Parts: sequence; C-alpha cells; structure tokens
Amino acid sequence: MQAFSLIEIAGTTAFAVSGSLAAMNKKLDPFGVFIIAMVTSVGGGTLRDVLIGRTPVGWMRDPTYVYCVIAGFFLAIVFRKRLDHLRKSLFLFDTIGLGFFTMVGIQRGLAVGLEPSICIALGTITACFGGVTRDILCNEIPVIFRREIYATLCIAGGCLYFLMREYLPFSKDVMSFITSGFIIMLRLFAVRYKWYLAPPTTA
Repeated sequence: MQAFSLIEIAGTTAFAVSGSLAAMNKKLDPFGVFIIAMVTSVGGGTLRDVLIGRTPVGWMRDPTYVYCVIAGFFLAIVFRKRLDHLRKSLFLFDTIGLGFFTMVGIQRGLAVGLEPSICIALGTITACFGGVTRDILCNEIPVIFRREIYATLCIAGGCLYFLMREYLPFSKDVMSFITSGFIIMLRLFAVRYKWYLAPPTTA
C-alpha cells in the first residue's frame, strides 16, 4: 500500500474518532454519532472534490473511506470508557486528522495541475471543513473561529511542503509524512505553550 493511501486512511479514521467523541460528548444517539463521524471525516474532502470538479466525490468512488469511518466510529464507542479525558482525546484525534488531511488536499490539487497557493488552500479546506461542520452540528463555535491556531498550521505545513519540494531531494512520500508530522507537532506545541494569533486592534 502506498504511503499516500496510508495517510488518507489514517486521516479519515482519526477524524471519524474525533467526530464520534464530539457527538458522544453531546449525548447523541448512535445514529447521530455516526452521522457526525461521517461529516467530520469526509466533509472537507467532499467540498474539495466539488471545487476541483472531481465527481462523484472520493467517498462515493471508493468505499474504503466509509469503512474507515465505520472503524473510527466503533473504536470510539468501544474504547470510550478508556478515554477518560474526552476533550484531550478529541483534541488528539482532531490534530492527527488535521495533519494528514492537509497533505491529502495538497496532493489532490497537484494531481490536477493547480498552483502551489491553490493547493495549500485546498489542503486547508480538506483539513478544516469537516471539523467546522462537526462543531456547527454539535452546537459549538468552530475551532477555526476561535483564538486557537488551527487553519494557520495547515498553511504553514503547506508552505513547508513546497519549500522541501523545491530545494530538497526527498521523495513525495517522505515529504508528505514530514509535512503531516510538522503540522501535528506544531499544534501540540501551540496548545501546550498557549500560542495564539493576536486579534486585530482598532485605532
């Protein structure tokens, strides 16, 4: 199995767990939990595919995505009692999905010949839109609109990827894993050390 396929599987499963945990935290029934897991996992990719004219969208073409959602859903259900710190678990899986899905969006953009800046935008959409949908359906302010650094990490990771692509002799797979790991670690550090973007000030 190619490294890029592993990244897609890992990102889809991580976001499915993230969505399931968020829904269970809101006391939704199993069907509601699955729906939230589904939209969290495929929401960003669906919007991305529509924007680049790739239809039917990815999860309709390949049932592997749905299987990953089901796996993430059951993982969250089965191991919920071991996930004592629900918010910390939600944060961790959301962070993993953020890192992996940024890279998925970038690669999809490159596959259709788009410019680097547009590829980075697609990576950000892929990584963030599912979480935005999850938070809205769970009646939460989306993370992307809070003080916490979120979408900026995807942009920083995308910039790192294209710098490596331009100047370093790494394979695509190696650069993809480095970029995903960079985004994940940067978000962990950002939350640990309370890094925030300062709000604009008025004169």
